[in-house]
Amino acid sequence: MPLNGFGFHRGERPATSAELVDATRDWYLHAIDCFGPARCMFESNFPVDKASCSYHVLWNSFKRIAAGFGAGDKAALFHDTAARAYRLDGAGGAGA
Repeated sequence: MPLNGFGFHRGERPATSAELVDATRDWYLHAIDCFGPARCMFESNFPVDKASCSYHVLWNSFKRIAAGFGAGDKAALFHDTAARAYRLDGAGGAGA
Protein backbone atom coordinates (compact mmCIF):
# COMPACT_ATOMS: atom_id res chain seq x y z
CA MET A 1 0.00 0.00 0.00
CA PRO A 2 1.32 3.46 -0.71
CA LEU A 3 1.47 4.69 2.90
CA ASN A 4 3.17 1.68 4.52
CA GLY A 5 4.14 -0.46 1.55
CA PHE A 6 7.91 0.14 1.45
CA GLY A 7 7.47 1.37 -2.14
CA PHE A 8 6.50 -2.07 -3.45
CA HIS A 9 3.40 -0.57 -5.10
CA ARG A 10 5.72 1.30 -7.49
CA GLY A 11 7.64 -1.80 -8.59
CA GLU A 12 7.49 -3.34 -12.04
CA ARG A 13 6.32 -6.55 -10.39
CA PRO A 14 4.76 -7.46 -7.05
CA ALA A 15 7.06 -8.10 -4.10
CA THR A 16 8.24 -11.63 -3.35
CA SER A 17 7.96 -13.13 0.12
CA ALA A 18 11.75 -12.86 0.50
CA GLU A 19 11.60 -9.15 -0.35
CA LEU A 20 8.81 -8.61 2.18
CA VAL A 21 10.84 -10.42 4.83
CA ASP A 22 13.88 -8.26 4.12
CA ALA A 23 11.75 -5.11 4.48
CA THR A 24 9.60 -6.08 7.47
CA ARG A 25 11.32 -8.84 9.50
CA ASP A 26 12.94 -6.51 12.03
CA TRP A 27 9.61 -4.77 12.77
CA TYR A 28 7.80 -8.05 13.40
CA LEU A 29 10.61 -9.58 15.44
CA HIS A 30 10.89 -6.44 17.57
CA ALA A 31 7.18 -6.58 18.42
CA ILE A 32 7.35 -10.30 19.16
CA ASP A 33 10.43 -9.75 21.32
CA CYS A 34 8.72 -6.95 23.26
CA PHE A 35 5.35 -8.64 23.80
CA GLY A 36 5.99 -12.36 23.29
CA PRO A 37 4.17 -14.75 20.95
CA ALA A 38 1.30 -15.14 23.40
CA ARG A 39 0.43 -11.46 22.80
CA CYS A 40 1.21 -11.26 19.07
CA MET A 41 -0.47 -12.59 15.94
CA PHE A 42 0.21 -12.48 12.24
CA GLU A 43 -2.57 -10.77 10.31
CA SER A 44 -3.18 -9.09 7.00
CA ASN A 45 -4.52 -5.79 5.76
CA PHE A 46 -6.15 -7.18 2.64
CA PRO A 47 -7.41 -6.02 0.26
CA VAL A 48 -5.48 -2.78 0.91
CA ASP A 49 -2.09 -4.53 0.82
CA LYS A 50 -2.89 -5.96 -2.60
CA ALA A 51 -1.08 -2.99 -4.18
CA SER A 52 2.21 -4.30 -2.74
CA CYS A 53 1.93 -8.09 -2.81
CA SER A 54 -0.45 -11.00 -3.09
CA TYR A 55 -2.19 -12.58 -0.12
CA HIS A 56 -0.19 -15.80 -0.52
CA VAL A 57 3.11 -13.92 -0.71
CA LEU A 58 2.29 -12.02 2.48
CA TRP A 59 1.50 -15.20 4.41
CA ASN A 60 4.59 -16.92 3.03
CA SER A 61 6.62 -13.99 4.36
CA PHE A 62 5.09 -14.58 7.80
CA LYS A 63 6.10 -18.25 7.59
CA ARG A 64 9.64 -17.22 6.72
CA ILE A 65 9.77 -14.79 9.65
CA ALA A 66 8.49 -17.46 12.04
CA ALA A 67 10.78 -20.22 10.72
CA GLY A 68 13.13 -20.02 13.70
CA PHE A 69 10.38 -20.23 16.33
CA GLY A 70 9.34 -23.42 18.09
CA ALA A 71 6.04 -25.17 17.46
CA GLY A 72 4.30 -23.57 20.45
CA ASP A 73 5.32 -20.05 19.48
CA LYS A 74 4.26 -20.65 15.87
CA ALA A 75 0.89 -21.91 17.10
CA ALA A 76 0.47 -18.71 19.12
CA LEU A 77 1.49 -16.42 16.26
CA PHE A 78 -0.63 -18.11 13.60
CA HIS A 79 -3.66 -19.19 15.64
CA ASP A 80 -3.78 -19.31 19.41
CA THR A 81 -3.36 -15.59 20.19
CA ALA A 82 -6.05 -14.65 17.67
CA ALA A 83 -8.40 -17.38 18.89
CA ARG A 84 -8.02 -16.11 22.45
CA ALA A 85 -8.21 -12.40 21.56
CA TYR A 86 -11.32 -12.87 19.43
CA ARG A 87 -12.81 -15.43 21.84
CA LEU A 88 -13.03 -18.16 19.21
CA ASP A 89 -13.41 -21.00 21.67
CA GLY A 90 -14.87 -23.52 19.25
CA ALA A 91 -18.37 -23.15 20.67
CA GLY A 92 -19.85 -21.33 17.73
CA GLY A 93 -16.90 -19.08 16.94
CA ALA A 94 -17.13 -15.34 16.45
CA GLY A 95 -20.81 -15.37 15.61
CA ALA A 96 -21.87 -17.07 18.82
